[in-house]
Amino acid sequence: MIYKFRALLDNDTEEDIFRDIEIRETDSLEDLHNAITQSFGFDGLEMASFYISNNDWDQGEEISMFDVSEGANAVRLMNETILNTVVSKTQTKLIYVYDFMNMWTFLIELAEIAEESEGTDYPNLMFVHGQIPDAAPQKEFEAENFDDDYDEFEDELDVDDYDNLDFDENWN
Repeated sequence: MIYKFRALLDNDTEEDIFRDIEIRETDSLEDLHNAITQSFGFDGLEMASFYISNNDWDQGEEISMFDVSEGANAVRLMNETILNTVVSKTQTKLIYVYDFMNMWTFLIELAEIAEESEGTDYPNLMFVHGQIPDAAPQKEFEAENFDDDYDEFEDELDVDDYDNLDFDENWN
């Protein structure tokens, strides 16, 4: 079977920027990563991760390019994760982040599951809409329940006044 995905740049511009990509359900997330980076004109050399998402686009479990956890926690890897193990008719959404310094963020949604077309090479870029901007869209994060009156330094402690601090400044 063939999965047809729409990869939409998560931005706040008036024009949507997306790519429609066909890929075999038995291909890996690394194959999808490569198809996305190529279709948007990236070199594919930066770190990236997929995140399983729900219908509200909440970020769930990470599936990474490389295991950088140093053995602390088991990490799923793109090259070991087959598409049909994370995406299905009931689980259709992924979040894809490319280049963690710039945070290019894409909303990936399974649009259709179809039969493989004879003579078609997969992955297949089906449709291109919009041009990728020169820089990643800036995200604005809002804190929930943030008290504007909170002052981290309200105790007026002078950290440069060593004589009145409660520790030995030559402890080591």
